[in-house]
Amino acid sequence: MADTTELVITLPGKKRVDAAFGGIVVKTDQPVANGGDGDGPTPFQLFLSSLGTCAGIYVAGFCQKRDVPTDGIRIVQRNAFDAATGVLSSVDFEIVVPKDFPEKYYEALVRVVDQCAVKRAIQAQPKFSVKTVPTT
Repeated sequence: MADTTELVITLPGKKRVDAAFGGIVVKTDQPVANGGDGDGPTPFQLFLSSLGTCAGIYVAGFCQKRDVPTDGIRIVQRNAFDAATGVLSSVDFEIVVPKDFPEKYYEALVRVVDQCAVKRAIQAQPKFSVKTVPTT
């Protein structure tokens, strides 16, 4: 049987939607143009940023294990969308390192980002189930 985690999603008003888990609340909103206050990322922006931040934590962990400074490292994430459907079609990461970053680790950084848990979860194509239940 698979392990499960639970998030509780609430609707605090207007176009805000919050997700609570493990004592943390992640707040999302919609832009003013879409009826929100623009006080937070949209859920889709949060999804996209979870890919980049996951890649980042793997790069940071790799460097920390090797006592390689992370100063000046950044990951540029480029998201492409299908022109006809608007659906996300590809995500490209570019790991930008300082000039003095050890070249022997370039390919290893690529491999470590490939291990990103968020990326792997998407590639595994999880099944989704949705149902409505009354309050008990």
